[in-house]
Amino acid sequence: MKSAATSLKQDWLLGLLLVATTLIAYLPAWNGKPIWDDERHITMPELRSVAGLYRIWTQPTSTAQYYPLVHSVFWVEYKLWGNLPLGYHLVNILLHCVSALLLLKILRQLEVPWAWLAAAIFALHPVEVESVAWISELKNTLSGVFYFASALVYLKFDRSRNWKLYAMALGWFILGLLSKTAIAPLPAALLVIFWWKRGKLFWIRDVLPLMPFFLAGMAAGLFTAWVERTIIGAEGQTFNFTLIERFLIAGRAFWFYLGKILWPGHLVFTYRRWNVSGAVWWQYLFPAALLMLLAAAWTLRAQGRGPLAGLLFFAGTLFPALGFFNVYPFRYAFVADHFQYLAGLGVITLVSAGTASLLGQRQLWGRPISNTFCLTLLTTLACLTWRQCGMYTDEETLWRTTISKSPDAFIAYINLGTILAGRGEETAAVPYFEKCLEISPSSFEAHNCLGTVYLHKGQLDKAMEQFKKAVEIGSDSPISHFNLGQAFLRKRQLDEAITQFQETIRLSPDYADAHNSLGIALLRKGQSDEEAINQFQKTLELNPNYIEAHYNLGMVFGVQGRLAEAAEQYRAAIRLNPRQADAHGNLANVLVAQGKPDEAIKEYQRTLNLAPNSDLAHYRYGQALEAQHHYATAKAEYQKALGINPHNTQVSLSLAWLLATCPDDSLRNGEKAVELAEQMKRSTEVESPQMLDTLGAAYAEAGRYGEAVATAKRALDLPATRNNQPLAEAIQTRLKLYEARLPYHEKP
Repeated sequence: MKSAATSLKQDWLLGLLLVATTLIAYLPAWNGKPIWDDERHITMPELRSVAGLYRIWTQPTSTAQYYPLVHSVFWVEYKLWGNLPLGYHLVNILLHCVSALLLLKILRQLEVPWAWLAAAIFALHPVEVESVAWISELKNTLSGVFYFASALVYLKFDRSRNWKLYAMALGWFILGLLSKTAIAPLPAALLVIFWWKRGKLFWIRDVLPLMPFFLAGMAAGLFTAWVERTIIGAEGQTFNFTLIERFLIAGRAFWFYLGKILWPGHLVFTYRRWNVSGAVWWQYLFPAALLMLLAAAWTLRAQGRGPLAGLLFFAGTLFPALGFFNVYPFRYAFVADHFQYLAGLGVITLVSAGTASLLGQRQLWGRPISNTFCLTLLTTLACLTWRQCGMYTDEETLWRTTISKSPDAFIAYINLGTILAGRGEETAAVPYFEKCLEISPSSFEAHNCLGTVYLHKGQLDKAMEQFKKAVEIGSDSPISHFNLGQAFLRKRQLDEAITQFQETIRLSPDYADAHNSLGIALLRKGQSDEEAINQFQKTLELNPNYIEAHYNLGMVFGVQGRLAEAAEQYRAAIRLNPRQADAHGNLANVLVAQGKPDEAIKEYQRTLNLAPNSDLAHYRYGQALEAQHHYATAKAEYQKALGINPHNTQVSLSLAWLLATCPDDSLRNGEKAVELAEQMKRSTEVESPQMLDTLGAAYAEAGRYGEAVATAKRALDLPATRNNQPLAEAIQTRLKLYEARLPYHEKP
């Protein structure tokens, strides 16, 4: 009893030591900023409500990948710590620690020699860093916990035949599949374990109970393959490989992964995508060598089934990532460290158990020399993991490190260029996009990025050239068609823009940006407002927090005179971004039209707090103040507007009218009104009734009645005045005053 208690206490201490060591080894990644697609995995704004959680489970297109349990965990994490990266990283690291401890229990249950060493290597091996330090790879760490939990419980079921344990194991497995379907080979791995332990398999005892596991794994795997192809885009010319080429990819990938487990040097975030060709003889050496290795292990199985079992586990668990199924990352590289998060256990366990057995045979195991060996090995792995975590500090560090270690990894150039362009260093970004195209001329992503830089610089022809190349290469890429549509829109080639946006939507019906841009193009083309409204409303169906769509809807409703709906849309835009000056300004305009001047004045004030140098905002604010008889402050706002833009004829017209006709005697200034009105007349090629009416009122206020009469008569002779009866009657009334040598003043 005392011995068992002592053993339990030692296990607790060793477990805590392993967790603490792992946490320390991953310390450089604790506060690492989100990288690459992390922001698409950390719950997006439109999914942060309870309705969003429902969408995570029911709409495969609502998240970056359809792993609903993972995104549900992200949903909860966002509620707990928002966008702070520390929480996300600690969850990943702790899940990895839990997996290591569950692995320990499994290996002990299987009586694998020195299980502690294998569990510690798994916890500290630097090849696992990509899965643990990358926030998005919660997919691996979460599914890993369910994988080990299912295996542990199933092994207990195998001994006891307790069907409650069976149901629990199947439940853990299904939860794991909802986290990442890469764990689908688990039932095959269990069969390998049973064969290793017993030397043969029994249909009723071993195979039949695992059939529901196989069926669940196959269904989940096929669904994920469909999602990868049809939703994520893992199809097209980039993925067109013959069966022979897929075997060549698999053979080479096997040796790549084996090498990284045995010698974890030169690990990078993304590797070079090698060229595959059935016409190159030496590429056949990889699958041939794999077959020879398996044949040798099979031949030697009588001396020990461990090597064959370890290799089968390794290759079988890797199978979903060996190239037989299309996965989107194959666009950039055929291999990635996170693909072998669980597979490496076959090699790790084989090597650690084999080392323990070999040292035990030589009576060295448990002695200082073997303890020193293990301590040195684990310390080395922990240090390598610490160093590897450093590249996950932020995205720019990640891509610069990748380029330094893997100069042919073209996606690193795209992403580093995108970072530079995003912070305004567009000139510095261009060489990275060009380098990417030098390495991979068929990269439509690089053409898109280069075109976007030119678009931002206003070099529309260069942008168009790049976007057309992107469409030519990636004709099934929605972003390529969208970007080309944006270029056509900027060039006012509206028919072409509409065609590209429609093609984008055909390829990706849930592309919110495309619906919004199509609505803009339809409006500019002068087609039915209802067609544009439908597109903006579809945008908001897909993304209720799409600010620009709310704003665009507000503008259309305002033009249609649907003032209440316009105000509602502007308020929605303001709720999402209270610092959007244009939305405040347009809402104020709508409130004026609704006869709510007090509310409008408050919105104009908010507009000017956000955009103090907007002459239009000062002008509109002045109009609202004048309508409320705040003449002095209205005059000050008009003057501010002219100080910002002296050529704004609307402001000059309003200020001249106020100075000529204001009910407040102290504010009228006929000479200044004449100066403004004459200046406006000189700068205007075509005379307008409003301009002449204002000039006439200014002449009268300055006592220049003859000029006032002549100007008013000229205004009455204009066709525009004759077609506007109310204006003609008003000018006629003022003409009579001027003829009586009286100025016109607005009534108080």
